[in-house]
Order: sequence, then structure tokens, then C-alpha cells
Amino acid sequence: MNVDEKMSIDDMMNQINWNEIGISDDFMFGKVMENPKLCRKLLETILGIEIRKIEYPERQKAIDIAKESRGIRLDVYVAGNDAVYNIEMQAQDTQELPKRARYYSGLIDLNLIEKGVSYNNLNQSFIIFICTFDEFRKDRHRYTFENMCLEEKDLPLCDGTTKIFLNASGTKGNASPELKAFLGYVAGNKSDDVFVKELDAEVTKVRESKEWRRDYMTWIMRDREKYEQGRREGHREGREEGHREGRKEGKLEMVVQLIRNGLLTVKEGAEQLHMTEADITKYL
Repeated sequence: MNVDEKMSIDDMMNQINWNEIGISDDFMFGKVMENPKLCRKLLETILGIEIRKIEYPERQKAIDIAKESRGIRLDVYVAGNDAVYNIEMQAQDTQELPKRARYYSGLIDLNLIEKGVSYNNLNQSFIIFICTFDEFRKDRHRYTFENMCLEEKDLPLCDGTTKIFLNASGTKGNASPELKAFLGYVAGNKSDDVFVKELDAEVTKVRESKEWRRDYMTWIMRDREKYEQGRREGHREGREEGHREGRKEGKLEMVVQLIRNGLLTVKEGAEQLHMTEADITKYL
């Protein structure tokens, strides 16, 4: 990486204003969802059901099925009502969310099976993306997908998998007033809704925490350090393969995280990495 490229990344990091980071930021959302009451209420608002109890949220749970597989980190991964839920905040349109939802669902199942759960006893799973954009361009508040028989439209597969894509900019559909208020809050709008006020109070609490502010900067810088380490290893090995690996392990991870946090567009990230937009979306 040349000096100009390094400076441009530093400049982007210096532009981060902690006091302006809202619920649509990946880190902020994860911290707010560490409050089990708010996490449970959000799931109830999205799914329209009562959830008795959830396991305490694990922010960005790591799942790595095999050494040769590409591990994933789930933003908010919780269990309750004999189901598992992965909730992810998405601030950039990476144009690959359906495939990512499929990938997440499969790895979650494999993770459960490795823990000894049989196929017949697999938990119901919900993959939920909360988007600041409209993934499917139909102007709906929500899009819910379950597997159905194409020949018999009223015959569900009943495989226990549900994928939900929420659209903070949507206007169509029968979303509840509470869900509309939440999505409006994700889009940056104020609301008198009780739950939104509770979320906003938690966001303020996170912002006022010096420890969490330090964690946020450490989180960003960690990806920078991964790049620097990979870059050094690549140079030591003196091989182009090592250099490419350094880019993947370090700079790529950092840029991808900036994209997911809404601090960088896919186009800008592609320019930083000298990649096409199609190539960079494979890592999102």
C-alpha cells in the first residue's frame, strides 16, 4: 500500500464522530442489543410473537465450522422459544444479502449439529437483516421468506428456516405501528414510541461510556492492525501470494467493516482495494 492510500484510510477513520453514531451502526447496534430486555422486545416487534426468555446476547458470535471454511461473525445471535435468531444491521447495499442469508442459515445449522443436535431436533432459525435501504426495490417495510413448493403453493417445506429483510425506507405492507416506529428510528427519525425512546436512551448510554468509545476505536483499529501485520508478513515472505493474503486478512477486513458500518461505500472500498465492486461484495 502506498503512502497516499494509507493517508486516505487514516483520513476516513479521523472523520468518525462518536457522538453522531446511531443505531444503524454495526457496533452501536451490537452494544444496544446486549441489553436482553431490548433485544427480546425487538424480536417481538419484528416477529409479532411473545418470547418468554432469551439467552443473553453474544455480540458478533464467531462460527467457524472447519479450518478450511470461511468463518463468520454474527452481529447478534440469541436463542429463545426453542429457536435461534441472528439479527444483523446493514447500512450498505452490498447486493448479496440473499446469498449471505443462505450462508448464515447453513452454518448455524452445522454449528448446532456439531454440538450434538440431530437433524430432527434442529432449532427453528430466523435470519434477520435490518437494512437502511430496500434490498428488493418493492418499497415494503418487510420481506419474509420461507421455503414453499412451487407446484403446490399452499405446501410449505416446514424446514424451520425463515429469512426476514427489513427496509427502513419502506412504505408498503401491514407492518405494526411499533415496527414502523423502529424502522423510522433506524432511518434517523425521532418518535414518541415507548420502545424507540428506550432504544434511544440506550444509544445515549453507550455514547456516554468512555470504555465503549475506546472499544469502538479499538475495534476499528484492530482491523487496521490486521492489515499491517499481513502486509509485513507478505513482504517477509517475498511472495505475491503472501502479499495478497496480507491484504485479505488485514486491509480487506478493515475496509469491509467500514462499508458495513456505513462509513464507506462499496464503490469507495473497491477503489481503495483496487478491486471491482462485484469482487468486494463477495467478502461482505
